[in-house]
Amino acid sequence: QVQLVESGGGLVQAGGSLRLSCTASGSISSINAMGWYRQAPGKQRELVAAISTGGSTNYDDSVRDRFTISRDNAKNTVYLQMNSLKPEDTAVYYCNYKELRGPNFPSYWGQGTQVTVSS
Repeated sequence: QVQLVESGGGLVQAGGSLRLSCTASGSISSINAMGWYRQAPGKQRELVAAISTGGSTNYDDSVRDRFTISRDNAKNTVYLQMNSLKPEDTAVYYCNYKELRGPNFPSYWGQGTQVTVSS
C-alpha cells in the first residue's frame, strides 16, 4: 500500500505561481512514476505532468511551457512548480503514484488539493 500526502494548493491571481508537493510512503517500488492529474468541474480528470524515478517526464501540452515537474527519489516526493497560472488551470489537483515494474501495476491517488486561479 502507498499513501500520498499533498500540499501547496491555494488561491492565486492569474499570472502567479504555486508549488505543489506530494510525498509517498509505504511500499514504494524503486521503479515508479509520480505525477499530477487535475479535474475541473464538468471535465474529465487529465494528466498534468508525471515523472519516473529515472527522470522521464510527460506533460500535457497546455502546461509544458509553464509547469515543471521534479522529484526527490530519496524523499519519495514529487513537486509541481506552476508558473504563469491561468484561470483555466483551476481544478482539483491529484497526486498519483503508479508502479512501472510488474507483476502488478497498482496506482494510488492522493486526496486532491484545490488550485484556484482568479482572473
